[in-house]
Amino acid sequence: MQKIQDIRIKSIELLTTPAEMEGICPVSEEEAERIASYRNTVNAIIHGEDRRLLAIVGPCSIHDPKAALDYAERLKKLADSVSDVFFVVMRTYFEKPRTALGWKGFLIDPDMDESCNIEKGLKLARRLLISITDIGLPVGCEVLDPIVPQYTDELMSWSSIGARTTESQTHRSLASGLSVAVGFKNSTSGDLTAAVNAAKAASNGASFIGVRRDGKLAVFRSSGNHEAHLILRGGDQGPNYYEDDVEEASLMMEKSGLKPSIIIDCSHQNSHKDYRRQKRVLRSVIDQVRWGEKSIRGFMLESNINEGSQKIPADLSLLQYGVSVTDGCIGWEETERIIKNAADLVREANENGGKVEIL
Repeated sequence: MQKIQDIRIKSIELLTTPAEMEGICPVSEEEAERIASYRNTVNAIIHGEDRRLLAIVGPCSIHDPKAALDYAERLKKLADSVSDVFFVVMRTYFEKPRTALGWKGFLIDPDMDESCNIEKGLKLARRLLISITDIGLPVGCEVLDPIVPQYTDELMSWSSIGARTTESQTHRSLASGLSVAVGFKNSTSGDLTAAVNAAKAASNGASFIGVRRDGKLAVFRSSGNHEAHLILRGGDQGPNYYEDDVEEASLMMEKSGLKPSIIIDCSHQNSHKDYRRQKRVLRSVIDQVRWGEKSIRGFMLESNINEGSQKIPADLSLLQYGVSVTDGCIGWEETERIIKNAADLVREANENGGKVEIL
């Protein structure tokens, strides 16, 4: 009989199921309680019940577990020093969407040699998320592959859907069933409509096909994600973190029946893809909060141990420690400086009853 199935598939490899992976890399009762507490705090901030800001800070992408833990130790100390005004979540992105070709992230290609040992990537990513949780930090991930959350969902305290996938019905349905708050980024063009529609769709229940933890296919029916929110990341026409942009986004959410809840991404087009400009975006965000803007719930910073970025060399021993292999990041000293300064500005406004002097 003529072969008409899987004609372009070179090989099929069995993968450890999510349930089996939980046995290999288990979550303790103490860790589960800690994650539940982190989620409650994130959700309260998204709903405006906790007036602190979410500070989602970390590398553009994770590629070195040792450096990631080093970074987490530093971030934990910083998080404790600003915990009265910011709730810090470590950005732990393991998957990278690609317009064309390129490294697809630690989870897909942990050895960075195009061998794509996904089994290894899943185990190492899960272990790293558990280790960072043990340090005392909540973690946030971008949800890209629709099956991966079955391996990581229980460990996340916040999640995002990227600009390239916000319009995907698969990701909107998936987001409706995630156990954590989910932020939708505006499209790469800068248009907000898709992100608002995505948040609206995700806040309602959905039915979709997925993989159970035992590896079997199943129909999932969700109740809706009531912590769906917007992430403004700029677009082809320029930044969208200014007051008028935030007001427009808030109005669009209100018209869609959503409570305005916005996070500002200080990187990407908001910084014109220049990591050194992230501090300008953060200063504007903090100024808006000090002036009484209530719909802003937090900000995102791309940060690493050392600033800038590097290409992945053929000889991986030449990789610079703590330097991003994707988008450029600010270094640790800059991270610490601008976050502490931002915290001081928020404290000043709080001490004055939420008011600032007229300039």
